[in-house]
Amino acid sequence: MSLLQFSEFESRFARLRANKIFELSVIAIIIISAVIIGAKTYALPDWAEPLIIGLDWAITIFFLFEITIRFLGEPRKRDFFKSGWNIFDSLIVAVSLIPIQDSELALIGRLVRIFRVLRMVSIIPELRTLLTSLLNALPQLGYVALMMFIIFYIYAAIGTTFFATINPDLWGDIAISLLTLFRVMTFEDWTDVMYETMAIYPLSWVYYLNFIFLSAFAFLNMIIGIVVNVLETEHKKLAAIEAAEAGEPSMFDLQRDIHELKRLLEAAGIERQPPKASQEHHETP
Repeated sequence: MSLLQFSEFESRFARLRANKIFELSVIAIIIISAVIIGAKTYALPDWAEPLIIGLDWAITIFFLFEITIRFLGEPRKRDFFKSGWNIFDSLIVAVSLIPIQDSELALIGRLVRIFRVLRMVSIIPELRTLLTSLLNALPQLGYVALMMFIIFYIYAAIGTTFFATINPDLWGDIAISLLTLFRVMTFEDWTDVMYETMAIYPLSWVYYLNFIFLSAFAFLNMIIGIVVNVLETEHKKLAAIEAAEAGEPSMFDLQRDIHELKRLLEAAGIERQPPKASQEHHETP
């Protein structure tokens, strides 16, 4: 095969990989795979099990065909494995090809097939953007989570000190108190917990309302704000990349052109200044 024929062969696979019908077909197969995984959790008749196994192998072969097309359609084959999602998809397909249905590794095989549903993230760009934004927000979320743990720990210690004698099942030690406070934060029958302590300490409602305000309102809104902010940043990055690929000038390029235009206008104004001055000199008499 000549270099020209190989280039045409590669461009065909690249067009097929970018084809919307092909992408929708992959998404449909992933959904069918998820349905088959769910069907295996039910008690199926004997005739359905061979059908499920056959469909599972057909889906695995389709995924092998799809990953091969994506690899052959890559202009630089080394760049294919620079993407973490491509490595993840390749591992999932490779492990799915191992015949471990009746071996000791059957559980691992089932788990791998469950993770095939995650391939939906690698196929749909919007889902990749959401996951990337969440991962990028983790460092900032870590500080918020640490502050929440400190607040939880302080309130759990207070709750154990005052309410342990009222209900040891909810406030017996600091670990149980942490679980109780998590229940209060998620509003899961938290009023029953509050009314039980109010029977002994009538002003204990202040304790619960303060904790709910800090945990459920303040900190959770901070988490949402961080995620939304990072998501907007990721969208701006994607828009800048798409604009660069389309050949559109960036904001930096526009500012540079404006400065260059100002410099040229100033230079042209300086050059015109002497003739204008000489003209006024001639018109004075």
